[in-house]
Amino acid sequence: MALVDIPGSKSITARALFLAAAADGVTTLQRPLRSDDTEGFAEGLARLGYRVGRTPDTWQVDGRPQGPAVAEADVYCRDGATTARFLPTLAAAGHGTFRFDASPQMRRRPLLPLTRALRDLGVDLRHEEADGHHPLTVAAAGVEGGAVVLDAGQSSQYLTALLLLGPLTRTGLRITVTDLVSAPYVEITLAMMRAFGVEVGREGNTYAVPPGGYRATTYAIEPDASTASYFFAAAAVTGGEVTVPGLGRGALQGDLGFVDVLRRMGARVETGADRTTVAGTGELRGVTVNMRDISDTMPTLAALAPFASGPVRIEDVANTRVKECDRLEACAENLRRLGVEVATGPDWIEIHPGTPRGADIKTYGDHRVVMSFAVTGLRTPGISFDDPGCVRKTFPGFHEAFARLKGEIAG
Repeated sequence: MALVDIPGSKSITARALFLAAAADGVTTLQRPLRSDDTEGFAEGLARLGYRVGRTPDTWQVDGRPQGPAVAEADVYCRDGATTARFLPTLAAAGHGTFRFDASPQMRRRPLLPLTRALRDLGVDLRHEEADGHHPLTVAAAGVEGGAVVLDAGQSSQYLTALLLLGPLTRTGLRITVTDLVSAPYVEITLAMMRAFGVEVGREGNTYAVPPGGYRATTYAIEPDASTASYFFAAAAVTGGEVTVPGLGRGALQGDLGFVDVLRRMGARVETGADRTTVAGTGELRGVTVNMRDISDTMPTLAALAPFASGPVRIEDVANTRVKECDRLEACAENLRRLGVEVATGPDWIEIHPGTPRGADIKTYGDHRVVMSFAVTGLRTPGISFDDPGCVRKTFPGFHEAFARLKGEIAG
């Protein structure tokens, strides 16, 4: 049995950094993820004048409920979607002129539903080039609050950003959502806001966020469930056994639901209070699964799908087309490179059983494409990547950890 230490959750680390920056007092974050995305978020906070003290296992943030400590700043968000969406929202609650830009990859990703909602709340926000995309400038003068309608059908991060903003407004927010994808990520946000002293009300599709700010706290970051999916998949595909401590029945992250898909396919899954174990049984059945709520694990399932005994059909994942790349097409293209039969539609992919052959995987600079097809590589010699280093976005030590796992499972 392999015991795998998964680094902290990217989603939780980003939310915790926002909450810590907004809270009254000093917050200590335990076991935060150290990766390109989260370092970029912390660096962005520093550019806005927040003090962020970093040691290997803990980060301390001096909160500023009144907003950024500087009147002007240029913030580079790198590739990070949470950084690019959360930091302009945080800055809007302060006073000053703040310019945000991002990598070419992040510039392509959409922001318009969020920035439109911020404008509806009176925020002076200007897109400098393409409407709804970085770069953008926020001329911040605080946010009064009020009611706003939001379409979160492309990304739940739009809703999370507004929820996090709510307690920093003068009168609170009422957010009515017309569409929502990846709903479990919103539950993470609500649970974390509660830990920082804010209770959000909900009536149907409307969220009521009270004003009054956040309280600083000490907050432990749980391991990243999306990252854990590659190691759970490795067990299922090789017949090995993998245990991830720190992710159990009380986990905040919906992506732990990926193990239920593996169970349906024939793997043995045990979820304890504070750990989850997946063991391969030598059987992987075909399955049809709706992954709208756990779409970050769609590439993981696509990469192990050829080893199933029947077709694997993944549905309701249109939002994966506007991630770091068009993940649905990236998975299809790479599976075809491996000699696997694949069909796709606007929001689905169907993968037929086959014996993949070695090939160079086209990564599109997307960390999840690399980590997913590393799973295929456990049973397919000759798989390589055109940009293996892009895993630094969320897990700089991924290749070393996966090599260790391969040795333990083989041993």
